[in-house]
This record gives sequence, C-alpha cells and structure tokens, in this order.
Amino acid sequence: MSCGHCALSVREEVSELRGVDRVDVDLDSGRLSVDGAGFSDEDVRAAVESAGYELAAAAPMRTTGGDAGD
Repeated sequence: MSCGHCALSVREEVSELRGVDRVDVDLDSGRLSVDGAGFSDEDVRAAVESAGYELAAAAPMRTTGGDAGD
C-alpha cells in the first residue's frame, strides 16, 4: 500500500468483519492493527485480499474485549 486510498480500502473491508472494534492502517510501516473479538487471522487475511492486497506476514493475533481469556 502506498496511498491513503489504499489504506481506506483495506480499513473499510476489515471493518466489515463481525466483531471488529477498530482498524488502524499505518502507511509508513505497512502495518495493519485490528482490535476486537470473534474473528480469525484468516478472516482478516480474506478481507485484505478482498480489498485487492495481501498480508506479507501476520503477527500473533490479540483480541480485546469479550470474555476471551477473562
């Protein structure tokens, strides 16, 4: 991704996933951060691909909220 439109496309696709609370796309670092619960790494990967991009690598997923681990 190299522009704001690219970041917006990814943000919109990922935001549509059930359980997503917040999506941040950092163009400088190329990082995508997703907060929420009830979705998988594969769900995020599919949403990014729907926007026309691919993930280079995925860091371990961390969820916020809900009862996961509480």
